[in-house]
Amino acid sequence: MSAIVVFDIDGVIRDVGGSYRLALADTVEHFTAGGYRPTAVEIDELKGEGIWNNDWEASQEFIYRYFEQRGQNRAASNLDYEVIVAYFQTKYRGIDPVNWNGYICNEPLLATPEYFDSLTSANIPWGFFSGATTGSASYVLEKRLGLTAPILVAMEDAPGKPNPQGLFMAVNRLITGSNNISAELPIIYVGDTVADMYTVIKAKSMKIDSPSAEADAARTETLRERQIFGVGIIPPHVESDRLSNYTASLIQAGANIVLKNVEELTPESIELLLREPLPTGRLRQQ
Repeated sequence: MSAIVVFDIDGVIRDVGGSYRLALADTVEHFTAGGYRPTAVEIDELKGEGIWNNDWEASQEFIYRYFEQRGQNRAASNLDYEVIVAYFQTKYRGIDPVNWNGYICNEPLLATPEYFDSLTSANIPWGFFSGATTGSASYVLEKRLGLTAPILVAMEDAPGKPNPQGLFMAVNRLITGSNNISAELPIIYVGDTVADMYTVIKAKSMKIDSPSAEADAARTETLRERQIFGVGIIPPHVESDRLSNYTASLIQAGANIVLKNVEELTPESIELLLREPLPTGRLRQQ
């Protein structure tokens, strides 16, 4: 084995430009009474701050800033976060709580089952750490991609990014679920946002034990000075004229390499990354 690979989902495994991001824009427009609808560039700029990985919170932040620009402070805005979330979900999941009929049904996939088969064949363990809800993440991984019970740490399981606890949880679940995965293997985290890369930077500076709250943890193991690499992915909504700036933002946030599609992270490119790692802040063209 060469490394443990953990993937983000949104913008990496599925294209959320016409789903999560569309629901975000709809939500902001609704709660500003049609006064403001953020563009794709403005959403990227907000997420570029590195702390708005959660699209519910990002929606609320856009709404707050809209009213602040009109002289109304946050307390006076009287926003109800749960109401914002509920509206967002009617757009993203749809109005049928059992048979989802919202934007999620139309998300293009950015990876194939065969890609994950290629990693398994190369003896590379893999799993997922995402800010999406368990239901949303499982929908794409199991129902759409057909993966069987993949290792998944979702929104309900860990603090939001850039806190790296969820990344370590995914790694430990992979280790404890197998008898032959070394606890010393390097870790690769694959994501499309600044928050994803900040997660890698924070993970490099922390020593975290396997979360004791996990009932399925068979052992407690400290992750000491692991090699941890950040792989940035350009999400599909980024147009060609913004490609350079978006790439630069991922590199500045800590990406070791930046790729245009997740399936470019082949077993061969993983070996190259581990053998000849570049310092953070430089780009290896693939």
